[in-house]
Amino acid sequence: MKTRFNPKFTITPKINKALIEIERVRGFLDAIKLKDDWIQDMQKKALILESHHSTHIEGTALNLEQAQNILEGKKVKGVDRDDEKELKNYKQAMDFVSRYLGKDDPVTEGLVREIHKILVNEVRGGHAEPGSYRKVQNYVVNSRTKEVVYTPPSPFDVPVLMKEFVDWLNKSGDISPILIAGITQFQFVHIHPFIDGNGRTARMLSTLVLYKTGYDFKRLFSISEYYDKDRPAYYQAIQSVRKNDMDMTEWLEYFVDGLRSQMEEIQEKGKQIVKSENVIKAFRQQGINTRQEKIVRYVILNERINNEQCQKLTGSIRRTATRDLTDLVEKEILMKHGELKGSFYMLSKKSRQI
Repeated sequence: MKTRFNPKFTITPKINKALIEIERVRGFLDAIKLKDDWIQDMQKKALILESHHSTHIEGTALNLEQAQNILEGKKVKGVDRDDEKELKNYKQAMDFVSRYLGKDDPVTEGLVREIHKILVNEVRGGHAEPGSYRKVQNYVVNSRTKEVVYTPPSPFDVPVLMKEFVDWLNKSGDISPILIAGITQFQFVHIHPFIDGNGRTARMLSTLVLYKTGYDFKRLFSISEYYDKDRPAYYQAIQSVRKNDMDMTEWLEYFVDGLRSQMEEIQEKGKQIVKSENVIKAFRQQGINTRQEKIVRYVILNERINNEQCQKLTGSIRRTATRDLTDLVEKEILMKHGELKGSFYMLSKKSRQI
């Protein structure tokens, strides 16, 4: 049965070029052999970035450091508990979506509702019947000017629009999964089926499509980071569809370019890691221990480390962490910056040249 939803777009040279580059990085990630601890560290960082930036787009006031500490189970003082809960909900939803990696199960309205339930549980929007389609008209308002920038479809139309959308999503096999993910994100935001949490749910569904179709990229990317860096451009790309008679081309150009930029960062990091394995092999000749190998890997991925982070990373007491770090400085592997509590460690100039 043919559905009424039939997205309109053109695969422009810009889209085609980005898709080719994304496929190239996908092949690179499949080909290189990274150790599990590298992958786990990078996945953890990507998850923190995605959870932080996606909720930040929707108005949370947490900075990245606060978000990281919260997701690592630390108590953070002076933060809005709604912001904290929203962040934790997003991570929980990401974990939920990760169960569908490579699975050929259809996307159902029930699955969409379940994702929404997780995202708005006990936070702003939790009052709006989590997982239930809205029964009132809602509006998208400019948070700064309070101007209504978009009036979604009538609540009476939502069930039909969602059914048509989900039917299309499960029968769109001839289109690149990357474009399906982009179309999914826009169309869900366009329908705006829930009172609150539509943006987060849309980005989560887009991620779900990528995960299901083998485009998870080892879960090392954060597309929301790209959006959050230039929110006006993000909103403008979404609005371009409505301004162009529902032609999604401009939005899809933006979407695939964002994913492409993420892939380039991942590829560069992957190359850096492959090179760093050779560096660590050289360091082993200097007699570094297993804890120190973890420290060096952490510094390569995160640029710097302090004593507290070192203790947590290696599971050691402060005295042992200090000894490991001091030894790495004496071996000219790391360089110490700052004094006392504000001190931290980075790769030395000599290490960077290896």
